[in-house]
Amino acid sequence: MTSVGTVISYPIPPYQNLPIKATYYKPSQYFIEDVTLGVTTIVTTTEDVNYVVGQLVRLIIPPQFGCRQLNESQGYVLSLPALNEVEISIDSSRNVDNFVSSNAATQPQILAIGDIANGQINSSGSVRQTTYIPGSFINISPL
Repeated sequence: MTSVGTVISYPIPPYQNLPIKATYYKPSQYFIEDVTLGVTTIVTTTEDVNYVVGQLVRLIIPPQFGCRQLNESQGYVLSLPALNEVEISIDSSRNVDNFVSSNAATQPQILAIGDIANGQINSSGSVRQTTYIPGSFINISPL
């Protein structure tokens, strides 16, 4: 006799039940190296980004790094001028302090925000296709 679904009726050992890690999803979180102020804001990160145009992002900037007015600001990715740069729809042209490098323990970050659903937009029923809403979170875990 076969069952329609599988029910696990025993404990799963911790080594088989791996924790969810932020690195297993894209778009990801990155550390900020520099911020260029203007009508749109350009954020330079310490590594290449995997954002797409239209992605909603948030800036987390501790006070030691200046730009305190941009802390917790949200904006959409307008363009990717370089592999480690993101142009965001945040107007920082007036009354924003310059970004300052610091050796503080808490580093400034840019991170993707929004719905954590997988974002599939296909209508193929049980057929799995990889058509995603631009900027949606995608599981890229190695398992």
